[in-house]
Amino acid sequence: MGFSLHLLTCVPLSQQALPLPSKSPKQVWLEFPALNGQSVSCAVLQFPAGTPNPPHTHPRASELLFLVQGTLQVGFVDTTNKLFTQTLQTGDIFVFPKGLVHFQYNADPQVPALAISAFGSANAGTVSIPNTLLTTGIDNNVLAKCFKTDVATIQALKAGLAPKP
Repeated sequence: MGFSLHLLTCVPLSQQALPLPSKSPKQVWLEFPALNGQSVSCAVLQFPAGTPNPPHTHPRASELLFLVQGTLQVGFVDTTNKLFTQTLQTGDIFVFPKGLVHFQYNADPQVPALAISAFGSANAGTVSIPNTLLTTGIDNNVLAKCFKTDVATIQALKAGLAPKP
């Protein structure tokens, strides 16, 4: 007892409504009080063929990902900006350290992937890097300077993340 289970489906960024989609709401201690004080939660992640779980962080927990089916490219960036990547096969496990930017990607164009993630917190939190940078109202000029590009490029990126009607 003391964990939550929720189902997330990863879809291409161009098809995402904000925030990231899920088939059922996340259940953290706020929705499921039995989790309070248990320090665990989990998610079942479905990756249709060719879809990513975009770069994100969990500010309050490490993540242990177990690949149940398919293959996934996974990785994280450490505090020295070194990228650690691996291609997981069915049965493999990977750990994403707390607070570090990480991602998962099903590069297979035909076969879906299924994974289970466990978190060391009942309320791990998720900060989507694309959404945080491009949908929160940070000025286009600031983003263009930070990314060493032009405002038109920033606007195009923002348009790609806009909710579809």
